[in-house]
Amino acid sequence: MRLLVIILFGILGLAVGVAGMILGEGDDSPGLQGIGVLLALGSVTLTARALRRRSRQAP
Repeated sequence: MRLLVIILFGILGLAVGVAGMILGEGDDSPGLQGIGVLLALGSVTLTARALRRRSRQAP
């Protein structure tokens, strides 16, 4: 169950980041695009890190 929650939050963060990049491009806002990129990259990084930690703890 915890694995599903980790993956869902990762996908949600990635989707919000991509939406920020798209909305920032439409409004020609480099700040919003940057925040979207940082959010997407951070989400992928934290999800991968959580999954790696989880796999190390598994018996």
